[in-house]
Formats: sequence, C-alpha cells, structure tokens
Amino acid sequence: MQSRPLEGIRVIDYSHFLAGPYVGRCLAAMGAEVIKVERPGTGDAGRQHAWFVGEHSGYFLQLNMGKKGLSVNTKDPRGRALMQKLCDSADVFVENYRPGALDKLGLGYAELAARNAGLVYCSISAYGHTGPDAHRAGFGLIAEAKSGIMQMVGTPGEAPPLLRISLGDMYTGIHAVAAINAALLGRVKSGRGQHIDMALYDTLVSMHEYAIQCYTLSGGNEVPVQTGHDMPTSTLYGVFRAADGDLVIAAQVDDAWKRFAQMLESNGGPAGFAANARLHTSAGRNAHRLEILSVVKPWVAQRKVAQLLALCDAIDVPAAKVQRIDEVLADPQIQARGMLVEQNHPVLGRIQLPNLPFRFSACDTTIRDVAPELGEHNESIAASLGFSREEIAEMQRDGVLFSKPATAPAKVGT
Repeated sequence: MQSRPLEGIRVIDYSHFLAGPYVGRCLAAMGAEVIKVERPGTGDAGRQHAWFVGEHSGYFLQLNMGKKGLSVNTKDPRGRALMQKLCDSADVFVENYRPGALDKLGLGYAELAARNAGLVYCSISAYGHTGPDAHRAGFGLIAEAKSGIMQMVGTPGEAPPLLRISLGDMYTGIHAVAAINAALLGRVKSGRGQHIDMALYDTLVSMHEYAIQCYTLSGGNEVPVQTGHDMPTSTLYGVFRAADGDLVIAAQVDDAWKRFAQMLESNGGPAGFAANARLHTSAGRNAHRLEILSVVKPWVAQRKVAQLLALCDAIDVPAAKVQRIDEVLADPQIQARGMLVEQNHPVLGRIQLPNLPFRFSACDTTIRDVAPELGEHNESIAASLGFSREEIAEMQRDGVLFSKPATAPAKVGT
C-alpha cells in the first residue's frame, strides 16, 4: 500500500460546528496531520450538539475523528504566540468565522501569510469576504433559503420543508477540500500559498444544474416551482406510493420509458399504453405528464415495493425503495463499500460512524483514530514547536493551555 496522498501536510483546523470541521476530517482521511484548535472551557460548539452518549457528542465524534486536539487561549499573549508559531509550521489553515473576526486575534490571512508565504488559508462563511452581505452571519439553512433550492422542493401551496441534511455546509466543505488540494498543487510551482474564500450561498447557487439556465435561456419566462413528488421536465421520474411503502422510479429516458410502459401494460396496466407514440419522446411525455401519472400512480399503489422493484430490475429500469436509516445501515451494498467505520473509543468503547466516500486504489483512507478530547494533545503539540517543559507547565497552570479529562464511561445506545 502507498502512503496516503496528503501525508506530511500539516493542517490547522481553527473552525467550529460543521463546514470547517468536515474539511479537516476529509484532509485527515487523506493523510494530513490535522490539529483541531478549540477555545478553553467548552471547546467547539459542536461538542454541545446531539446525539449524546453521556457527555460525548456523536456530532463532534463524527466530524473530528483522526485529528489532534489543542485548546489554547489566543487572547493571552502566550497563547497567541503559540498559535502564530503553530501556523508558521503549517501548510493549511481552515477557519469558518465571520469575515474579520480572526484579524483581531492576529490570525487573519494577511498576518499569517506575511510570516508563512506558503500557507494555504481557507475561509468559509455564509456570504464570503466581499459583497454587501459579507458582514452578515448565517448558517446552511440561510443559504438554502436564499439560494432558491428550498423554494423548489415540497408540495405546491405549502411552505417548503426543511431538507434535514446540512446541504450548504457539506457541499461547501467538499468544495473547500477540492480548492485546498488545488492550491497545494499550485504551490509546488509557485512556492506560495493563497487565500481561499468559500461562501455557503455561492456554493448552493452553483449547485443549480437546471433552474438558473432554465430562467436565463428562456429570457426570464421560466421560474421553477414546487412540483411535489415528480419533475415536470423529466417524465417519468419521481416518488411513488406503493401498498406497503414508497419507492422512486427513473424511467425518463426514451428506451427506459418504452420498456417500463410495456411492462406496466403486461402486468395489469391499460391496453395500448406502450404503443402510444405520443409518449415515446421526452417532450411528448412531459406534455402528457398528468395523463401518465393518472395511470402509473394507481397501478403502483396496488402493488408492494418488493414486487415493483423486481419488475423494474427485470427490464433494467432504475428504481429503489425509499429507505429509513436503519435500512440504509443494513443494506449489503453499504456494508460492502465500508460506509460504516468502527472505532474503539477509550470511554464509549466500540462505536460506529459514517465513513467518507473516498476510495483510492493504493491506500486506505478510513480513519480509525477517534476525535480528541478537549486539549488532549496540548503538551505534545507545544513541545513540537520548541516550548520547554517548564513553559508548557506554566501555560497549563495559567489556563493558557486547557484540557478536559475524559468523562466516566458510558454505554453506546443509552
């Protein structure tokens, strides 16, 4: 096996909650040494986010596995000096504070880059570091609402639903991972790092594969709206309710549609359905969408999910059950792909968390090391920067370096 691609790269993860920590986790999986820097006392706000086992947050465990833990008071001159020395040794710095917040601590891009010209500094914020809204706070929910994505989902006439996954944070995070790797590659030639300015709002606007070009290329006449359980521009493609659950069917391609229509007709559907030439093209199906749905919906409703999936599989039409999380984790495909990672936590014992989707042919990117306790690696990190044993002891005594011992054992699932 080869070494992981980012081994030898040092990353300072000066972020909190979701987007930034996710970036750090991805870089750690690729082999980087990631140092998670937290404020003394409570640490990253993600430590207070459910689901809890005892005092341990599954949210924090998931997003910070594979990292080293440093808790330092950067408002103390000694803590600030330690942080700046740490950043001098770093290749990457990741932060997700409001623009300008870290300048006050001497940790803004200009000051750190003046000391370390090769530093790749990645900022993640709601609106970015430029524009009239740059100063505004925001979360993924705000970006999802403003981006136009939320407005398109849900049932017509009802308020849009919450997406229930942090689309803005996670999508921005993986874009940041790509940008950081590109900047590191560019540094090989230039010898210099740069500032990467990522905005949740920008990222979600860029995600529109259809809505924006639909609007602009129609001269502003077409504005995508809520359509409920299917897509008017891709018939037949949507969610359908069967007798014992829900499933999705994707028969929007001409050949797939013809196979599906013939199968439906052969299994109790109306005669002549498959031969209807009006429905043999995408434009024709879209024009007669309601007519098609009036046939397909009741036909699906009379059958069980397993039967429908078997019928679709037999004709090579993509379909899938709408699964609950327990069904996802029991899915043989997910198990075969190693999408659950098992770790041995010193307090919680054996835990399982979702893996990352990276699959390299010559190295394993599964993280086996659990997320650090608050300030767990203070001494070793400070020592690696040249601080003496006496200086480290003094900073610990004065609260410049803060650590919190592991809590009493708790059982997972209680």
